[in-house]
Amino acid sequence: MRIDKFLKVSRILKRRTVAREAADAGKIAVNGKEVKPAYRLKTGDVVEITFSSGTLRFRVLELRETVKKDEAQNLYEVLS
Repeated sequence: MRIDKFLKVSRILKRRTVAREAADAGKIAVNGKEVKPAYRLKTGDVVEITFSSGTLRFRVLELRETVKKDEAQNLYEVLS
């Protein structure tokens, strides 16, 4: 699954275009390497997103095309 779609489906970012813009601006890294919006995620990947207020690191636990709102948090595990 593409990183921009995963960020939208998991509801980490609200829209896919926002995810695409963040990746194009170099604010998304997977396993320590900066990625583009089309990067293919795999389960177990560690993603780091840089926001103006700080950084979010999480591990991908599951890849699904669609999920319900209350199940979205089961797709990833936040790391400290």
